[in-house]
Order: sequence, then C-alpha cells, then structure tokens
Amino acid sequence: MTEFLALNDVSFEVKQGERVGIIGRNGAGKSTLLKVLSRIYEPTKGRIEINGRLASLLEVGTGFHPELSGRENIFLNGALLGMNKSEIKSKFDEIIAFAEVEKFLDTPVKRYSSGMYVRLAFAVAAHLEPEILIVDEVLAVGDAEFQRKCLGKMKDVSNSGRTVLFVSHNMEAVQKLCNKGLMLSKGELKSSGSIETVMNAYLDSQTEGELVFDLSTVSAEDNAPIKALQLRVTDMNDTLVSELVMGQRHKYIIDFEIVRELQGAVAGLGISSMFGQPIRTTWSKKRDLTPGRYRAIFLSDVIQLTSGVYKLTVGMSSNGRTYHYIDQAGQLTISDVSGLLEDEQIINTKSGLLTNQMEVIIEKR
Repeated sequence: MTEFLALNDVSFEVKQGERVGIIGRNGAGKSTLLKVLSRIYEPTKGRIEINGRLASLLEVGTGFHPELSGRENIFLNGALLGMNKSEIKSKFDEIIAFAEVEKFLDTPVKRYSSGMYVRLAFAVAAHLEPEILIVDEVLAVGDAEFQRKCLGKMKDVSNSGRTVLFVSHNMEAVQKLCNKGLMLSKGELKSSGSIETVMNAYLDSQTEGELVFDLSTVSAEDNAPIKALQLRVTDMNDTLVSELVMGQRHKYIIDFEIVRELQGAVAGLGISSMFGQPIRTTWSKKRDLTPGRYRAIFLSDVIQLTSGVYKLTVGMSSNGRTYHYIDQAGQLTISDVSGLLEDEQIINTKSGLLTNQMEVIIEKR
C-alpha cells in the first residue's frame, strides 16, 4: 500500500484579527487543513494550538441535523459553540434576516435547497460570535448577491477583532477579504505572507508545464451519473501545449464518464480571469448517453484575450442539474502579444481583457 500525505510538515501562525486566504490547486490539501483545524480530522503527527471559540462552515450541511427545523438547528449550533439560550435569542433575529429563510424557519432543513442550507449555515456561523471563523469554498453554492453579503460579514467579523480563515478559488474574493495568505501545493506550504505576495506566487506556479489537468480527484455529487476525468489543451494538431499564443486556434478536451444511462447529458467549459470575472461559457448540445467513457472537444476561435493567466471551469450536467462542477479545473497562460499587433496599439490588461478593436473613423467636420 502506498502512503499518501495529504498534509506534510505544514507549519504557520495566525494572529488574532487576521483574515487569511488559503489558496492552491485542487488536491493541494486546503480542505484537509481546514478539517484538521476544525478537529474533524486528527493529525497523525504534530500539534494544533487554538485560542478561542471556533466555528466552521466547510460543506453544505456541516453541523446541521437534517430532521430538525431551521429554528432548532440555530439553537443546536449555538449550544455547540458554548452559548446559552439567552445569548442565542439575542442574535436570532439577525440570523434570520441575514439568511432570508423566514418562511421556512420551522421546516426540517432536509427540505431546504442547497442555497437555503448555505445561507442559514453561514448566518449561524457568522453571527454566533466565534473568535475564529473558518469558511471553505461552500459559499460558491450561493448566488452572487449572497456571496457579496458573506464577504462583507466576514470583513465585519475580522474588524471586530476576530479571525477568519477562508479557502476559495475566487481570487477576487480572496484579494478583497484577506490581508494574509497561505499557498499549498501537494500537501506542502509553498508560500506565506501578505496576500499580494502569496497570490503572485500562486499565479507564477500555474504557468509551468503542459496544460493537462486531472479532474477525477474533485468530488462530484453522491451517486452522480456523469463525472469529469481530465481536461487538456492542445493545438489544432492535437499536440499538448504549455501556453496559448495570440492569433492561433486550439482545442479544450474534456474526458468524462457516464456511470449509468443518462438523458440530456451536457458538458460545459467556462473561462474567466484569475480574479473571477467570467469571460465566456460554452455548453455542448444535449445527448442521451449509455454508460462508458466519452470525450467533449471544444474548438476555440482565434484568441483575442490580452496576455495573462486565466482560469478554466468545467461542469457536467443533465436537464438543468449539475452533478460535477469544478470551479478551478485548470489555468492557462496567454503569451505576450507584442509584435502581433500594430505598433501604435499599446495592449495590456489595463486596456481590458479583449484585444480586438472597434472600427474607428476619423472625419473632418
């Protein structure tokens, strides 16, 4: 049996009131680290010293009993955090207003949608005054407006002297919220310090090697009928590339597996800036597929993006339901565009993400 260390010799200190962003590729050990800090996992060696009351939001449903109502789970979570009934009551109205689930307060949470679940779970974790708040990528389930509310609340928490540890692939969210950073890679701590230093180290680490990304290690929904396996980027002759060049075409190839017969199967590919700004998403046409392995090939048009690092997202779905979603499926670098455009044009990311220009007509009046 081969031994695998999910975390290896990871050592750091977080001071009171710091907002720490923990970043890294899929499988780097980020979620494992949070589970160790939350006392869900026991480390095989080493020690953890935590001073203060800690609340965690790591997965949809963390700390909730599915048979209890939203109201009952609020009091249950408060009790688990060491609060008495009067303390919980004093925060109760704020929690409900933030979560926006008033109509379903006395409904068992097993009836909640994933979005409702996350809203209530975050509201409870953030409002019951833990000294340390730990939040994983679970907020990606919520809508954009709710994510903005959560980021604002986490900032308020830290401004009141409490500590926040935040795992996210959304670089814009990490940059706005956090003042410190940790970067993990293959279970090891590769960079720590200011959030700007750590983000630059992370972006630099994504620009090396051929563009082949293993997606099989990213969890899909339980009993998902469709799962992504690998994403790779090639030129039009099917040769793997390490970066993309302005003015050329290329292919994105997603290998995926159908576990059981599925109607309306769809593969989706998105590209965004490393700060989470969506640029384009493309979906395949619906297909009825039998069990087996398949390949979705996305043919790009000529690149019209400025040079820089971009993020790829993969989604596997059927009839409107997404079974396997990989927000950070991979990164790609578009090389310097200098020399490919007219000398008079000065192109960089400050000019925008697109290099193609509008037609301009200058007339004498």
